[in-house]
Amino acid sequence: MYWCFHSTILCLICVLVLSACNPSNNPSTPLPTEIIPATSTPTLEPKATLTPPPTTTPTSTVTSTSTRTPTKTPSPTQSLTPTASSTPTITPTPTYSLPTITVLMQANCRYGPAKAYLYAWGMYPGDTGTVWGRNYSGTWLWIQPDNIEYQCWIAASTVEIQGDVSILRVAPVRLPHSVLYGPPENITATRDGNSVTVSWQKVNMTEDDDRGYMIEANVCQNGNLIWMAVATMDNFYTFTDETTCSQNSNGLLYTVEKHGYADPVPIPWP
Repeated sequence: MYWCFHSTILCLICVLVLSACNPSNNPSTPLPTEIIPATSTPTLEPKATLTPPPTTTPTSTVTSTSTRTPTKTPSPTQSLTPTASSTPTITPTPTYSLPTITVLMQANCRYGPAKAYLYAWGMYPGDTGTVWGRNYSGTWLWIQPDNIEYQCWIAASTVEIQGDVSILRVAPVRLPHSVLYGPPENITATRDGNSVTVSWQKVNMTEDDDRGYMIEANVCQNGNLIWMAVATMDNFYTFTDETTCSQNSNGLLYTVEKHGYADPVPIPWP
């Protein structure tokens, strides 16, 4: 474009020179004026600005995820089956049957191992029962009669025994308890040589209920402490009690009514 502009200028200069050298025969006729188009300054088209392609920014960095190493599941430990040992031989515990009795004569089965205790049940010839215990000497047996639901004491001399009563325990005495009357009061005990007299104040009871009093005592006789039970309708009782035993004598006093026994009171033994 720059070259074309300069060529046009040169052509115009040449025309003017030729016109000056060769004047026209008709000077009055004006020479045609060549209209030279205005030469516009060429407008340079702006060069297109090349927009650089956008820089691709990685959206995310691919992080390599490590593959989890599978955990090896331990195999269950094999339990060894125990070797069966020989079963120990069980020695059988010796068993025995409780002794039994058959009544030989009419007898009273009582609440304790002596005639001093209240009557509990009447036994007749041919009656049977099971022996559950005995007193220390074996002269009285604690039995379960076959015809009642409670236990009582019977004299060994009135029954036939099937079995060995010596293997049985010495049974405790369990007395029926009564709250209708109180125990005796003002108890005293006096000694005169080998005699000890125990006395007390009477307990007022109805004639129907009154069964007197009972004393359970351990007294010294022939150098030994002997247990005994005695019943009395009086308000005193005298014991033979020596002073040669190493252990002290003692006793309990009960009020007795037909239903049972009041709480016992210790005797202040001299």
